[in-house]
Amino acid sequence: MNKPEAPAVAPDSAVPFYAEQGQECRVFEHAFRQRLPVLLKGPTGCGKTRFVEHMAARLGRPLITVSCHDDLSAADLVGRYLIGEGNTVWADGPLARAVRTGAICYLDEVVEARKDTTVVLHPLADDRRQLPIERTGELLQAPPGFMLVVSYNPGYQNLLKNLKPSTRQRFVALGFDYPAPAVEQSIIENEARASAALAARLVRLATALRRLTDQDLEETASTRLLVVAARLIVAGLDEATACRVAIVDALTDDPDTAAALDDVVQAVIAG
Repeated sequence: MNKPEAPAVAPDSAVPFYAEQGQECRVFEHAFRQRLPVLLKGPTGCGKTRFVEHMAARLGRPLITVSCHDDLSAADLVGRYLIGEGNTVWADGPLARAVRTGAICYLDEVVEARKDTTVVLHPLADDRRQLPIERTGELLQAPPGFMLVVSYNPGYQNLLKNLKPSTRQRFVALGFDYPAPAVEQSIIENEARASAALAARLVRLATALRRLTDQDLEETASTRLLVVAARLIVAGLDEATACRVAIVDALTDDPDTAAALDDVVQAVIAG
């Protein structure tokens, strides 16, 4: 058996910023070298997509990202015949392109896709590393540089949208959560060019919002929302308005809930 390709490390300036929280970068690199697929699980806006972008650049691999949705089918991933100028031409989907080119293929929120997608993922996610294309009769063998990465949010999904054990057990799983306060502050400072004082206030706000248990929220304040609020503030918008439009209104449409969240915002800003 041939040895896996040693990853080419991209220059630091070409690597998107990512604040490591544990050993996730090391685990990802080992999984890549062992040609193992990776499953990322964690809440919305905690850094899963940025982590994949960071690792793809760090490993020197092209990245193909697919945002999964209810109508995404296996054909959308693999490809289909298209009619043009009187001829029928095969067009690869993003998964087939990733296999052919040895790219990292990232399927974001994979459980949102239609169930038939797992049929094409299974042979890619085990020792076969193959992608059968039934319409053309091809059987693509993934090169060493190819890697399959999927993500989903366990807290958001219901029983009808979850990964089957037969799928989950093909992946190396990495759990993500919102960063520790010091790490989250450094992310806001870096991503929004925010001052340490502003970043610290936004982290305190997020901590307070995440402690709320009596509000009917599907999601809580994510690191992504904090960065958006910080960017607006750095650009000149006042903190109360920035937090309202970037955080409160992004979390709820209910007026009473929004008022309760606004109270938390005002308390943190005033403090």
